[in-house]
Amino acid sequence: MKRLKIWRRWFAQKFGFARLLCLGLLIVFAALRLWDPPPVQELRLRTFDMFQLIDPRHKTVRPVTIVDIDDKSLARFGQWPWSRTRIADMIINLTSNGAVAIGFDVVFSEPDRLNPDLVASQMRYLDDATRTRLRELPSNDQVLSEAIRRSRVVLGETGQSTITSEIDKELPFTGVATVGEAGAERFLFEFPGLLRNVPVIEKVAAGRGLFTIRTERDGLIRRVPTVMLAQGNIMPSLSLEILRVVTGTPTLLVRTDKAGVRAVRLKGVEIPTDENGQIWVHYARHDPSIYVSAADVLDNTVPPSKINGKLVLIGTSAVGLNDIKTTPVSRAMPGVEIHAQVLESILTGATISRPNYALGIELLAAMIIGILVIIFTPNLGPVRLVVAGAMFAAILIGTSWFFYSQYRYIIDFTYPLLSTTAIYLTFIFASFVREQRQRKEIRGIFAQYMSPVLVEQMAQSPEKVVLGGEEREMTIMFSDVRGFTTISESYKHDPQGLIVLMNRFLTPLTDVIIEEKGYVDKYMGDAIMAFWNAPLDDANHQVNACEAAVQMLEKIDVVNKEREQEAADGGRIYIPLNVGIGLNTGIGVVGNMGSDLKKNYSVLGDSVNLASRLEGQTKEYGFPIIVGSRTALAAKDRFAILELDFIMVKGKTEPEVIYAIAGREDVMHSAAFQRLRNITIEMLGCYRSCDWQGALDAIERGRRSEDADTLEKLFKLYEARIKEFRINPPPEGWTGAYALLTK
Repeated sequence: MKRLKIWRRWFAQKFGFARLLCLGLLIVFAALRLWDPPPVQELRLRTFDMFQLIDPRHKTVRPVTIVDIDDKSLARFGQWPWSRTRIADMIINLTSNGAVAIGFDVVFSEPDRLNPDLVASQMRYLDDATRTRLRELPSNDQVLSEAIRRSRVVLGETGQSTITSEIDKELPFTGVATVGEAGAERFLFEFPGLLRNVPVIEKVAAGRGLFTIRTERDGLIRRVPTVMLAQGNIMPSLSLEILRVVTGTPTLLVRTDKAGVRAVRLKGVEIPTDENGQIWVHYARHDPSIYVSAADVLDNTVPPSKINGKLVLIGTSAVGLNDIKTTPVSRAMPGVEIHAQVLESILTGATISRPNYALGIELLAAMIIGILVIIFTPNLGPVRLVVAGAMFAAILIGTSWFFYSQYRYIIDFTYPLLSTTAIYLTFIFASFVREQRQRKEIRGIFAQYMSPVLVEQMAQSPEKVVLGGEEREMTIMFSDVRGFTTISESYKHDPQGLIVLMNRFLTPLTDVIIEEKGYVDKYMGDAIMAFWNAPLDDANHQVNACEAAVQMLEKIDVVNKEREQEAADGGRIYIPLNVGIGLNTGIGVVGNMGSDLKKNYSVLGDSVNLASRLEGQTKEYGFPIIVGSRTALAAKDRFAILELDFIMVKGKTEPEVIYAIAGREDVMHSAAFQRLRNITIEMLGCYRSCDWQGALDAIERGRRSEDADTLEKLFKLYEARIKEFRINPPPEGWTGAYALLTK
């Protein structure tokens, strides 16, 4: 056991358990990347979205034109689907204007509802001759079939989630061959069903491909399948089939390896894909210039340059036909334009790909940077650590951007950055735990000698524990037990009992101060000095100090009741404890004061002296809590405040209005307090205007009021002053300020 402890200490000093933990974390992140769960994938995809937003594909040529079944066309020719003869007219016009190939982003899965034979069967009031003539006419589907046969048309088909009908084996399929170590079927996206066009047009088309587009988990379209499995058949996408028809490729080649599909090959062109046979679309921003209205095509008013030598896609941007998609560069892009973007990317060589070695680069980068962080982070200071972290992040992001901007390769920097950040945060946490342990040791050493608040501040910020201080607004409290000398004399034969008594009332008073966010500065025998708003900020320090004062009186009442009962039970004389409390708010200098050997966190200033004087005046005015004007002003809405006097304290040049706290809000709103308050205001008004008789009359009415005994000392004090002033009147210009004769 001893050897184990020695080994653990040596290991912690030389290597550190934090480093060992981070090595394990590095391995866990490597396994997480190999597993590649959806959240990791989405984080990587969001990065590529950002790259495409920053640097989308820039168009130099426009090999594709979109014939748009837009709102204008629908308004002109009616709702979709249109008659097949109108579609045939569109194909004829496009072909005559030099279209290289025409692809349909729509499917004609049912016979035209306007076929002459169907019209003849459905219309009620036709004569037999007309019905016969209609039935002899070629069907609209045959008209479309003839137009398709005379052109180079690729029909669109779509995968379905269920099988709706058996596949007609006589209809043609595009030949797809697999080259590589594994068959392609198990890697491709599979659709149980397949929706094809009506046979009369399907069999004469130059090609047929799926226009089905799969969205990512977040609804964006970043990748488009080039080949898919639909109802058991490998089929090309619409875009790939158009390219196959144009290049004259008889059979598509799908190249695979053990990891999945790597590429799809046409005559002279190899298109890199992901493992599921999808192409990463290098998007350009939405380009209205490649659109022409289907209405204009039917009217044959489209400029020839828009059609001649172009690959033409026929689709819709009409909102009502629900073919609007979301891409990394556009919140709303018609689905047909996505096929156009695929064609443009391939034809201009501007494809994005993820090379086979991408995962290896990402894992290697994460390992190298992670190990460097593990080695050097514990030895770096905060500034160097931030600089090193920023440097590593810049290297990762810069490398990923370089591969994207120069080679259009997708190299993920989010994984190594995430791995490195996790390791860095682990070191931060380990450092936090270590500091907390040190703080605990500091608390354990000093808590029995110093205030818990100061000990906590010292533990959190040791640099603050220096000689000196700061100026701030504070509320200072002085409290003292009235007549404690008499009480202590009764314990002259029991000094231990006196100590027990002091602890008995000082403890609850101290607890109240601390609970109300105060700081106990010192004990002076039976007296307590405390203050608020230092060392910790307290926005409500005046109110909290007043609440503490009121609670202190309540605690003393509890102690007195217990002592009275104990005295009665023991046959001893009971002398109650009466506490006077002075509160004052003002600017004070607070800080650690003393010497290098012993410091005391305390406060100095005139506001402190006034608080001490106010505590001394509680026995003169007959109220246990007296506060200065700034304290009273801040607490007037929470406590019953009663103005007492306008005094001049020795050593100060400015007089101060002082107040008593008679209770909380319930007392403030009581009718008895309001009456006494009004009488006091009247008395003080008469007194300060030298209306001595008016003041005495107010005092007399006050004595006849309910609860007047609480003001008896105040009334006697003013009666004595008035008696003196009648003999020796105050000087001219007197403001009512009274110079205190006692401290």
